Amino acid sequence: MPELAGKVALVTGGSRGIGAAIVRRLAVDGADVALTYASAADRARGVVDEVQAAGRRGLAIAADSADAAAVVGAVEQTVAELGRIDILVNNAGIFRYGTIDEVGLAEVDRTLAIHTRAVYLASQAAARHMAPGGRIVSIGSSLAERVPYPGVALYAMSKSALIGFTKGLARDLGGREITVNLVHPGSTDTDMNPADSPQAEEERGFTALGRYGSPEDVAASVAHLVGPAGRNITGSAITVDAGANA
Repeated sequence: MPELAGKVALVTGGSRGIGAAIVRRLAVDGADVALTYASAADRARGVVDEVQAAGRRGLAIAADSADAAAVVGAVEQTVAELGRIDILVNNAGIFRYGTIDEVGLAEVDRTLAIHTRAVYLASQAAARHMAPGGRIVSIGSSLAERVPYPGVALYAMSKSALIGFTKGLARDLGGREITVNLVHPGSTDTDMNPADSPQAEEERGFTALGRYGSPEDVAASVAHLVGPAGRNITGSAITVDAGANA
């Protein structure tokens, strides 16, 4: 029997890139999976089709993670339509490159809303429904712990906040046997940061292995944390960055 048979997962920002890879992996491992998307309805529908092709139930929910009500609503819709929620993966993210004199208030507010407030609210909403054995995983960034070039202060700040949140929430929910963990991807080949982009060679140079990762590399770490083998891991961070932070 698949490891996640009978489980229901919600992956925010699951229509593309790392999020879509996580959705596919959880479905292959036996979970029914809901995903949120902000605008790419066709791509979201395509990922749901893959979930269904794996023999699982899939659900696409239009929800901009910058909208607090939409974030909570996505959790409630998952429970209403799929019957429960056992796994939450806080993956939705944006990337605004720019030094501190280039990035304004609107971009600060939107980045923090998506990377920190949405994670808090989705986790709060999901925890209300989770039984013992529930799993919460957030997707951070290797830039939360080491910043090797300028222009990413806002992004790094927003992702580093997840370190404290993960540790604190692990304490809050530990008595209910719900685990809370963080996965920090490094340079990963997605449409946000393609491996053939102009800066890709420089990014490879920061890594010990000299390569980009794939979205499936990140999904594999998430799958470990939400599966039976992750039952005793909580309040932790796993860095999947080809050794960039080594």
